[in-house]
Amino acid sequence: MSAAQVLRQRENRLREANEADLASARLKDLSGPMLDRLALGSSGIEAMAAGLEATAGLPDPLGRTLADWTRPNGLNIQRVSVPIGVIGIIYESRPNVTADAGGLCVKSGNAVILRGGSESFRTSLLIVQCLCEGLESVGLPRDCVQFVETTDRQAVGDMLRLSDYIDVIVPRGGRSLVARVAEESRIPVFAHLEGLCHVYIDGAAGIVMARDVTVNSKLRRVSVCGAAETLLIDRSALERFRPVLDDLNTLGCEIRGDPTICASFPAAIPATEADWTTEYLDRVIAVAAVEGVGGAIRHINTYGSHHTDSIVTQDHAAA
Repeated sequence: MSAAQVLRQRENRLREANEADLASARLKDLSGPMLDRLALGSSGIEAMAAGLEATAGLPDPLGRTLADWTRPNGLNIQRVSVPIGVIGIIYESRPNVTADAGGLCVKSGNAVILRGGSESFRTSLLIVQCLCEGLESVGLPRDCVQFVETTDRQAVGDMLRLSDYIDVIVPRGGRSLVARVAEESRIPVFAHLEGLCHVYIDGAAGIVMARDVTVNSKLRRVSVCGAAETLLIDRSALERFRPVLDDLNTLGCEIRGDPTICASFPAAIPATEADWTTEYLDRVIAVAAVEGVGGAIRHINTYGSHHTDSIVTQDHAAA
């Protein structure tokens, strides 16, 4: 809880640091989605603090017996949850990841070394200082959370070779960053390459839920890796779910559709093959009509990244 309190107390300083990072990013002509990821503001600072409090309130993940069995010779074996050790997290421009990652690692009994993106350097450095102050105030070592205090890209390569000190690496960012980490690391890596996320509207879905879920998953925040990039609609119920496309279009989301979608919804732009594998991180969505659940699964397995995919349906068997 103390780290959350320090973040709130440092709100003005955090906003100043974030504004400085944003100013530098604009000089580098960063894209709109990247600037959106970088921006913090008062609501972002409060969300970080609330997230730390929520993490602190979670059940203790350590010491749980995950499995328990006895061998024929009488030997009793248990699988018990324990900390991993030292976790290295390499990420790009989102400064809130600094607080989220630090809080989750401490909660799970791990130490963490954070290497944030150069775009958010000032903000992330100050967030780590707040976390460390909070740790010290409750008698925990401030070195539980450490930050690589350089923007030199070579630091990433150096970090990936520290197999004597780091137990696992977690990259969070774009394809190029994750691919580099997976290729160069001498340390085990938890990784996904990109967030090519799908929403499938089943023929048995309710129209209100279909509209709410689709609009929220695409437009709540388009620049995050969990945002929907492809919408799949059961072909047999396409006309019933046309209002979903109307909503997206009205809210300024460009629709790139397959031939069936374009024939049904003239405002759609014809999709190319590249659209099914593009992580837009913008107000653009690819839309395809598919033959039921099986068609949706085939499309997702062909084009998806297995990051976050969902079905909207009232049919439990389909779900």
